[in-house]
Amino acid sequence: MFHFQQARLGHGDQVVFDDLTLTIEHGEKVALLGPSGAGKSTLLDALRRQQEAACAWCPQAGALVPMLSVFHNIYMGSLSRNRTLTNLRNLLAPSRHEREQVGALAADLALHDKLFTSVDQLSGGQAQRTALGRALYTQRPILLADEPVSSLDEHQGQALLTLSLARHDSAVIALHDRALALACSDRIIGLNQGQIVLDAATRSLSLSDLDALYQDDA
Repeated sequence: MFHFQQARLGHGDQVVFDDLTLTIEHGEKVALLGPSGAGKSTLLDALRRQQEAACAWCPQAGALVPMLSVFHNIYMGSLSRNRTLTNLRNLLAPSRHEREQVGALAADLALHDKLFTSVDQLSGGQAQRTALGRALYTQRPILLADEPVSSLDEHQGQALLTLSLARHDSAVIALHDRALALACSDRIIGLNQGQIVLDAATRSLSLSDLDALYQDDA
């Protein structure tokens, strides 16, 4: 599904990965772990460029439109699969079908009472759930997400990540929460300073194995 062979990845003139070799197969649910600056976001960007048409994307910053409602921000996930006139109509006067479809997803995300509240009036956790909802509403087979539940409490974060993974054939998720990575992924890739320092099946790992990724960052 994704493959890099001795690849150089970075941003502009800044090289983050100098010699990356990595394969991610269809059907895998992969967690990326590592301290800030390890290269998680850079790798996600490169994965997205390889399979952009197949990927649902949830960036770390959310990239929501603050003055638009939860409904409109989630609906934007479907823009690429609808005709321009259909999108304009639903953005101006949402159809009953779209209200029901987006409303059902919003309910799954505990946003049912915020559907027509503008994003600038939401809490950080509510805004993050809205960004995740937009990614889910693209209805694409691969989920790429950069810290999608970092503003949520432990139990809500695990519930929503589990929901999100169940709706996609494959996923690569950048996380800081090691316990969440163990609970929700089947493979963990640990990064540090642009290097893969851990790549193993989740069932073979413990929390102490993952703690080692952050020892130099403490």
